[in-house]
Amino acid sequence: MHIKEIENILKLEPFKRYEYFIKKVADFEQLWTIIDQDGNYIISEIDEFSLISFWSAEEFVALYLEKDWEDCKPIKLTLDDLKEDMFDIINSENYLINVFPVNGISGFVVSLEEFDRDLQEELDKIE
Repeated sequence: MHIKEIENILKLEPFKRYEYFIKKVADFEQLWTIIDQDGNYIISEIDEFSLISFWSAEEFVALYLEKDWEDCKPIKLTLDDLKEDMFDIINSENYLINVFPVNGISGFVVSLEEFDRDLQEELDKIE
């Protein structure tokens, strides 16, 4: 990914990054999250909510890891991984989805239902 594209995306407001994320995930059928040294997904806490974070590309995760999660690593998920495994985890643990946090600041936070609906709408446009 070109550095100028990364810089421009990082400047976007959270909802615009969310829209970008949905389009990219639908196009490439992959997304990224973070795991710890034991292979557990990283969950952050904001107020009383537990959030799992997703990004559209490894480059964005790497930037985020520099700030807060040096001991963690990015992991790529396919759409199948997301729908077959992650949706069950997110649903059973009642997590919210933090899409595209940057610079240690929360991204656009959505429920699983909203996330699934928006992603499916974008996938339907492609098919």
